[in-house]
Amino acid sequence: MKTLDVIVILLYFAVLIAVGIIGSKRAKTSEDFALAGRNLGFFMYLGCLAAVILGGASTLGTARMGYEFGISGIWLVTMIGFGIMVLGVVFVKKISGLKVTTISELLGKRYNTETRLLSAAVAAIYTLMVSVTQVIGMGTIINALLGWDLTMSMLIGGGIVLFYTILGGMWSVTVTDIIQFIVMTIGIFFIMFPMSLSHAGGWEALTTKLPAAHFDFASIGGGQIFQYFLLYCLGMVVSQDIWQRVFTARTAKISRTGAVFAGLYSIAYAVAISIIGMCALVLLPGLENKQNVFANMAMSILPSGVLGLVLASVCSALMSTASGTLLASSTLLTNDIIKQYWLKDIGEKQTILLSRVTTLAVGVIAIIFAIWIQDVLVALDVAYAILSGAIFVPTVIGFFWKRATAKAGFYAIIVSTVVVVAGLAVEGISSTNPIMYGIASSIIVIIGVSYFANKGPAYADLQPEDGEQLAP
Repeated sequence: MKTLDVIVILLYFAVLIAVGIIGSKRAKTSEDFALAGRNLGFFMYLGCLAAVILGGASTLGTARMGYEFGISGIWLVTMIGFGIMVLGVVFVKKISGLKVTTISELLGKRYNTETRLLSAAVAAIYTLMVSVTQVIGMGTIINALLGWDLTMSMLIGGGIVLFYTILGGMWSVTVTDIIQFIVMTIGIFFIMFPMSLSHAGGWEALTTKLPAAHFDFASIGGGQIFQYFLLYCLGMVVSQDIWQRVFTARTAKISRTGAVFAGLYSIAYAVAISIIGMCALVLLPGLENKQNVFANMAMSILPSGVLGLVLASVCSALMSTASGTLLASSTLLTNDIIKQYWLKDIGEKQTILLSRVTTLAVGVIAIIFAIWIQDVLVALDVAYAILSGAIFVPTVIGFFWKRATAKAGFYAIIVSTVVVVAGLAVEGISSTNPIMYGIASSIIVIIGVSYFANKGPAYADLQPEDGEQLAP
């Protein structure tokens, strides 16, 4: 990279830090800090939602899969897009009237306080692991760009995100996400994608130079596609960082429509990044570190200045997801564990301070884990396996089966979490089976306990706050 590109990226980082400082002035209440006052319009909501779901694995991982498998590399991000659309079409209407902050708070209303505590712990682990993937991605990009030590690169990238997230909470995250969404869109769709195709000789050149399997949408394998469905489509439906964004919308219509458009944007993003990876195979065959496909491609085809902007767009994707998941994890810990069990009567200022301290702790842990794991797709698989296997069934059944009881929801999460973790330990973290074991065990437990082990009231129907019916 030339000096101009480095300046562009550093200026971009400086803007994000400045926005964090500005956002801190708007975070006057705990709801402002966690949910931006529940007051986002359509464009801001769409930008935030698209930015948070498209992160390190979406960009670096999809480019890598496009390089290795061709157009079938789209499936990881496509399943994320499908999941967010399902959330918007099926669930938003049910949750928009509930004045809750977290998915575990909702599960607590539907089942009991023990379920709220347990689901908060599981969801916090998931969001922490997604944050880890983004820190790994940022470190990888900075390492490839500037040649800095990978550990130092992770510390710098993660530190910037942690700084502005601590200051302004969701307001800082929202404003930075809008900037990041615009930079991502321009960098990927209007610069990197067309220039990659042009340097590779166009689509016809790809068809002649690449193996036929690279144009087969199923070449990655049906089993892998199904795994992405289990991990990402189901995971999106019960993902705290996504739900937290849904709660920021001003109306249910904005929540629903924005989720559908964000899903469509994700699918387009998947296609563009996969084709960039295919172009990289033509121009840069034999790359040893395939996790750096995107960065190496950008550095080989883009002129100075433009290169800095495009690589800033990749950092945008990583930082937006990192900030959202850091905030989600700290919100779960603050709202559903610490305040519920230790600091029940603290005021607004103390709650904001607690949220900032918790965010700092979560961010430090995420950076440490990123330095330890150093593989973006491995970390993401672990995160989504736990979420999909342990939380999906109790959440969905809680909405649609009124007979599900409080005990059933609680024990289903315990059993399925243990099953998923044990399955990952025995069969390996790349195996799909532990997720299916977790889902199956969760269904068996929630149905069995609801029918045979409960003599009290059958259920607590979820209603909007004014007429809410809660579990006894």
